[in-house]
Amino acid sequence: MHSAVFLIEFGAIILALGLLGRFAGRFQFSPIPLYLLAGLAFGEGGLLPLGASEEFVAIGAEIGVILLLLMLGLEYTASDLVSNLKTQYPAGLVDCTLNALPGAIAALLMGWGPVAAVVLAGVTWISSSGVIAKVLGDLGRLGNRETPVILSILVLEDLAMAVYLPIITALLAGVGWAAGSLTLAIALGAAGLVLFLAVRYGRLISRFVSSDDPEKLLLVVLGLTILVAGIAQQLQVSAAVGAFLVGIALSGEVAEGAHALLAPLRDLFAAVFFVFFGLHTDPASIPPVLLPALALAVVTALTKIATGYWAARRAGISVRGRWRAGGALVARGEFSIVIAGLAVAAGIEPSLGPLATAYVLILVIVGPLTARYTQPMAGFVGGVLARRRESAAAGAARVPGPREAAESLDGQDAGAGDRS
Repeated sequence: MHSAVFLIEFGAIILALGLLGRFAGRFQFSPIPLYLLAGLAFGEGGLLPLGASEEFVAIGAEIGVILLLLMLGLEYTASDLVSNLKTQYPAGLVDCTLNALPGAIAALLMGWGPVAAVVLAGVTWISSSGVIAKVLGDLGRLGNRETPVILSILVLEDLAMAVYLPIITALLAGVGWAAGSLTLAIALGAAGLVLFLAVRYGRLISRFVSSDDPEKLLLVVLGLTILVAGIAQQLQVSAAVGAFLVGIALSGEVAEGAHALLAPLRDLFAAVFFVFFGLHTDPASIPPVLLPALALAVVTALTKIATGYWAARRAGISVRGRWRAGGALVARGEFSIVIAGLAVAAGIEPSLGPLATAYVLILVIVGPLTARYTQPMAGFVGGVLARRRESAAAGAARVPGPREAAESLDGQDAGAGDRS
């Protein structure tokens, strides 16, 4: 009986996610907010709370995070990452400063303490690579001049996560400075070692993993990823970072083949992950934090636009491209939820989960809109301001100065005296 209930519940969840994804695809927007809303509906305090399948959903959510980071790592080679670090690090610093500080300041103003401030800083800092990549593809901008700038910022954010996630893990675990420093050193050492091996021996690693049989390739890549993720988590580094580094180490045809095979699994378990996060958020807890989430969304949307504009300007992109780059970076998604999920699991601040959920819901809906309309709106506003300046300049040219006005009055007086 328990097994039957589990199958019914889990089947209903998967079917609902599929229908929501189709609905989102029809209207060309990200399905992430719908997945979060589904989690809210199935969770405690929702319309139809789950029972038997919740444990399995939790395991699926962990696999979803691992696959999200693995697929992200497969997008880049080690040489690409090293090159981006050398050329685009100033943009990464500006991105961190402008977008992490609002989250940290908001947490401190709400009295949540320094650990929650570090967590919320990460939530507001990291853009959604998945949503942004999909939006750029839908808008046909993958070949635009500003797109490499956007991707560079996303890569730098992903690399920063290799440092940030171990720090967060140590802070949430409440370990001391010595243990925290050891965790960070292990994470940096592992990342550096993987990058070194990927640059020097990437072909050998890919050759070892490679297989002409899709089934064997899938099993080897998936097994290796989950194994490394588990070892990383045992070392308190982060399973997500371990999966990301495995993705970086694979390149060439192996990366392309693995990407094609794992994409459906990634989509399935990533959807389960977003549902799982929603399951652990009581819908009644969102209204009290809705206004702070909205204010934070407005501020950090503007700071992301400023980040993209500055980075594109630094790269010599035209004004139109600068606005497009800024608008494309607004969306937050998977990483923000991952970071908030770690904090929720640690139980550091009850309101952090609901705030992060509302914040991501707002920006994952607004992000595709800013990507599409920021540049036209900037052009419209700029045109209006230019016309006003031209009108003001023309009006100033028609208005006589004080001397001209006095001479005109003298002439009128003299004319009146002559007529008299």
